[in-house]
Amino acid sequence: QVQLVETGGGLVQAGGSLRLSCAASGRIFSRYAMGWFRQAPGKEREFVAFIRSSGGGTLYADSVKGRFTISRGVAENTVYLQMNSLKPEDTAVYYCAADNAPRNAGRANDYDYWGQGTQVTVSS
Repeated sequence: QVQLVETGGGLVQAGGSLRLSCAASGRIFSRYAMGWFRQAPGKEREFVAFIRSSGGGTLYADSVKGRFTISRGVAENTVYLQMNSLKPEDTAVYYCAADNAPRNAGRANDYDYWGQGTQVTVSS
């Protein structure tokens, strides 16, 4: 079992920055690829970013490429999402997820464990 807890959400003005953290329990965190997804009211959950278990490969949704950066701190059992140049359309609940055997980084159903989510609100 892997338990994930997201923190770092909040209210920020457009153009600002936030750093989300996802703390994972368990000693095998390093074996899991990690992803960030988000869900806005009335919309489906969408892929944001992905990082391989080794930390050597990352993927981003086109909508956040160049603005968001995913990283992982193995010693801290934590994955981060640095969000810069935030826009009102980035407003959503952000979830981290763990995938033991990644095949399609952008598909939510592939992930094995999910956190409870953290709200990010960007005002215009």
